Amino acid sequence: MQHLNISADDGETLHLHRRGEGPPVLLLHGWTSSHMAFSPLVEQLSNTYQVLRPDARGHGDHRLTVNPAPDVQRLARDVINLLDHLKIDRVVAVGHSMGALTLWQCLRDYGSARFSHLAFVDQSPKLVTDASWDGGIYGDFDANRSQQLISDLERDFIEAVLRLVAFGLNDKARASYLRNSSGWRLMRESLQTVDPGSAIAIWKSLVAADYRDVLPKINVPTLLACGTCSNFYTAETARFVATQTPGAQLSFYDGADHGPHLAQPERFVAELRALINTPSPQAISP
Repeated sequence: MQHLNISADDGETLHLHRRGEGPPVLLLHGWTSSHMAFSPLVEQLSNTYQVLRPDARGHGDHRLTVNPAPDVQRLARDVINLLDHLKIDRVVAVGHSMGALTLWQCLRDYGSARFSHLAFVDQSPKLVTDASWDGGIYGDFDANRSQQLISDLERDFIEAVLRLVAFGLNDKARASYLRNSSGWRLMRESLQTVDPGSAIAIWKSLVAADYRDVLPKINVPTLLACGTCSNFYTAETARFVATQTPGAQLSFYDGADHGPHLAQPERFVAELRALINTPSPQAISP
């Protein structure tokens, strides 16, 4: 396992964990998480691939020194900076939650030229709902609820993040949060390593984004992995993403929450391997 420190083009230090040899597979984690979230997949994948797990800036207990308030556009540029530094022309990229949004931002800003295959895990292309869109968080997370969450994050960051996960569509998550089970205590401890200011700045850019127009432009083999008991999104949202993404393979994980790839890691790795074995056409620019 290698831990690399890479300088982004704005001077911020990016942190990357690399293991294995072979074709590169990039794993992008979710909001308030870190590279550690993909640990259950690394051993299986690194037998065949070079597994790249960056910490998104402001995550992984890495305090920012250049820009304390980054946005998703900056996270997308960081992905390109990493690929440039490693001299990787095209990569297989997996994005979970915020990682998926980061990949959609990459596609908007830079096209698909740097990606041979893509996998998006349990994510909606637009988080905030309105009169014409009910595919966001919970199916009813409108602008007022979004602003209330930001206020809650600014008042008590850790508990607001936990409640965002707990009080959604997964009844088991709600019950275990109210019991203050060991998993929630570990999450509470982990969130102490996250800088609230940077995380809130990123969150504001995520809830302002809408990537529905990006989906039809994706022209590489794509996997969509979704939990049937997702904390945040319904099956209808997953089907929307699938119908809008040309040739996408939609895979539902029965009983899984927002992390279907972690609920059934062997299945996810098998599906990712099958995706990688699908020929990828020549990519186009934005």
